[in-house]
Amino acid sequence: MSEREWRVGELARESGVTVRTLHHYDRLGLLVPSSRTSGGHRCYTRADVRLLHRIVALRGFGFSLDDIAAVLRAEPDQDPRELVRQQLALIGERITRATLLRQRLLDVLGGLDRAVEPSTSEFLRLIEETIAVNQPLTPEEFARLTARRTEYLRQLRPEELAALSERRAAAAAAMSPADRERLRAERARMMPPGFGIADPGSTGS
Repeated sequence: MSEREWRVGELARESGVTVRTLHHYDRLGLLVPSSRTSGGHRCYTRADVRLLHRIVALRGFGFSLDDIAAVLRAEPDQDPRELVRQQLALIGERITRATLLRQRLLDVLGGLDRAVEPSTSEFLRLIEETIAVNQPLTPEEFARLTARRTEYLRQLRPEELAALSERRAAAAAAMSPADRERLRAERARMMPPGFGIADPGSTGS
């Protein structure tokens, strides 16, 4: 059985990365399709899909396209498990930031409901935390976060790691459909530039 291939329009629809962006990555040499049809249409393999995931993840970490190109040249065969672990750490950090901001907003809203005008310092903290939530981590921040997470996990006993996995699974199972939809909307809102949702009718070569 031959390996499945995705034409550029199919890959755009299934990944959420626009045809325009895939063309751009091809021109830059970041993601060159493994083959083309006789008509010149780009065709992507499973290996290409895994490379696209890596590019998307690195963009989410705050890397520029030039930085990503350098990383791919230096480490062309990174273990995808490590990349997924790094993404989990990043999402955990963003959840922490969002939780802090949510509590700050609730505090300010409660004061306004009581006709208590928030202080300037409260608004300054709101500005700071809003910016922090909406900006990706810098590579330096992410490296520090990854190091802390790695050290924390290294110190856990096997039964503690198992319990942590169970808690995460339980939390995911407890989410309502509305919660999942809000997370999907937040993901779309925070997606780095160039990663818009593809038009379902988009095609390309």
